[in-house]
Amino acid sequence: MLAFLAHLIITAALILVIAKLVSGIEVEGWTSAILAALVLGLANALLRPAMVILTYPLTLLTFGLFLLVINGLVLQIAVWLTPGAKIQGCGAAFVGAFLLTLLNMAIEAVLGPAWPR
Repeated sequence: MLAFLAHLIITAALILVIAKLVSGIEVEGWTSAILAALVLGLANALLRPAMVILTYPLTLLTFGLFLLVINGLVLQIAVWLTPGAKIQGCGAAFVGAFLLTLLNMAIEAVLGPAWPR
């Protein structure tokens, strides 16, 4: 449970950082960021696998690059469901999802494999 809370808070902090770095992404504060991180986790667990399966042929044709588009769509859907957060445009969602993935990978490299999946 403690690892889940740590992951949630770190993801919320990363969302706030990304909102500062990427124009077109707005998050009002910590409450919205924590809720966005929670919704993003649920969307990644429930929605993303179905999207990956449905777009498998397109993913194969693009040698896996279409997964970046799916990550952007999942982020945009998660933010759309979160009050106090906005993404304006698919480009901002794509860049935000890409940065969130890179920053999460860096955090996981520092904290080790004990990260909950």
